[in-house]
Amino acid sequence: MGPNPNVKYPIKGNQNVQFIKPTITRPNIIAGNYSYYSARNGEHFEDQVQHHYEFIGDQLIIGKFCSIAAGTTFIMDGANHRMDGSTYPFNIFGHGWEQHSPSLDDLPLKGGIRIGNDVWIGQDATILSGVTIGDGAIIATQSVVTRSVEPYTIVGGNPAKPIRTRFSKENIDDWLAIRWWDWEIELISKHINFIMNGDINQLKSI
Repeated sequence: MGPNPNVKYPIKGNQNVQFIKPTITRPNIIAGNYSYYSARNGEHFEDQVQHHYEFIGDQLIIGKFCSIAAGTTFIMDGANHRMDGSTYPFNIFGHGWEQHSPSLDDLPLKGGIRIGNDVWIGQDATILSGVTIGDGAIIATQSVVTRSVEPYTIVGGNPAKPIRTRFSKENIDDWLAIRWWDWEIELISKHINFIMNGDINQLKSI
């Protein structure tokens, strides 16, 4: 029951909406089932993950059932330049300059990016390295996320700041305890109406 999470294009005739997991080729990107990217012109999701170099070791981890709109960009640790002297990366151009390559300890690395489950990221948002976005969060269109986002919180702007939480603290705790995204897909399919309508009491009784 439900679409096959291992199919790249889950909607027949639509090659913009793509499940992320079956498109991944890089070992440092991990995505959960049913998370999708909505492309503008069929571009590959990995094209949106920039400055991502395997030797640095930073990971992009995306949970299940995330909705990621067109133009969302993930800026990974490889974009961070030294700031203790010149910011110019002389070493990448060769011609003798490569002997001045910095060690990883010299670089201002912030770590990977971790996206929770059931997260909605709006069009043309930018997520910077070192950020964790909690379960159920919403990132407004064209936001630049420079700091971690709490679960079930809506953020927006440049830099992105909290706008409001989606539910009361008690309800957020309930959602985080239920973790419906970890249920078997048959159980999710049976109770989609309660999940979509936010019927937390019905979900707690399952």
